[in-house]
Amino acid sequence: MSESEKKTDLPGFEKRECRLRTVSAAMRAGGKKGIPEGVPFKGHMVRKRGKMDILEFLKVVFLGIVEGITEWLPISSTGHMILVDEFVKLNVSESFWNMFLVVIQLGAVLAVVVLDFKKLWPFHKNDPQRESNWNYISQNKKLAGVQRFADKYVNMSKIVLWMKILVSCLPAIIIGLPFNDWIEAHLNNYWVVSVMLIVYGVLFIVIERYNKTREPRAVRLGEITFRDALLIGVFQVLAIVPGTSRSGATIVGGILIGMSRKLAAEYTFFLAIPVMFGASLLKVFSFGLSFTGTEVAILLLGMVVAFGVSILAIKFLMSYIKKHDFTVFGWYRIVLGILVLGYFLTIGRG
Repeated sequence: MSESEKKTDLPGFEKRECRLRTVSAAMRAGGKKGIPEGVPFKGHMVRKRGKMDILEFLKVVFLGIVEGITEWLPISSTGHMILVDEFVKLNVSESFWNMFLVVIQLGAVLAVVVLDFKKLWPFHKNDPQRESNWNYISQNKKLAGVQRFADKYVNMSKIVLWMKILVSCLPAIIIGLPFNDWIEAHLNNYWVVSVMLIVYGVLFIVIERYNKTREPRAVRLGEITFRDALLIGVFQVLAIVPGTSRSGATIVGGILIGMSRKLAAEYTFFLAIPVMFGASLLKVFSFGLSFTGTEVAILLLGMVVAFGVSILAIKFLMSYIKKHDFTVFGWYRIVLGILVLGYFLTIGRG
């Protein structure tokens, strides 16, 4: 095996360390055109343009299943995907993999849109069973006309819900975006993932025990205030650290500020829609639109599988929390975090 092949065969978390050395060696060997296929160049690997074989197909299906399950359960989808990458590696560039980690979540989010479309879509046509948007109709003819038009075509409570969801997105935009690249470069490793799995596992157990003595203040979507929405957005920012779990952070936040488990989970699902659409668009444009046919197939297959599995995972979680709390997920996180730490320390990656 050649020296360059040995370097590109390094585990995922160590690739970044050897990039400059492999690029300089390749350039000394004949410039950019002489770089061997698969050797990193300026943050990208020279991508193969062959067809996706059956093994790669099965890997993508497996990753889609992992994403579909872990996106909605409070156990960290990105953390699981990073860990899975240590054992099931796709034959893609590092830059494509980092983009894939985010964009595949879009397939999972589309499951929420399909399952809860009626709860989220604010426009309708003359639903006689729905109550009026207004406490009273104005005596002013023009204003009254606007009110009647809105009653006929718009559900204002759903418009207000979307306004609250957007408020929840603000902390992630203001705080999360500026640090995204730094976090991706420095925190996407097994050590951070393992520690955050354990820390939030403990938090789930402690908070659920504390929550047993309280009655929830809010049990319906309409009872969420704009202040609640902002606080949940602050909790969501914590999820930019791999291993935290976006759904886990926002569910914990919702329970702490007085929401029922069901409401916290439901609002978390809705909040994922603008967050993941925005994150996916940013990643796609950052990567560039020069996809190979194989890369397009990988993205679409991963998203379709994640979508189908997410339908089942969401239904399971919403049914589960009617009778149970999140303690079992806390213990799962702790056990998994300890196992992962033990594994990497045993093989000398500490």
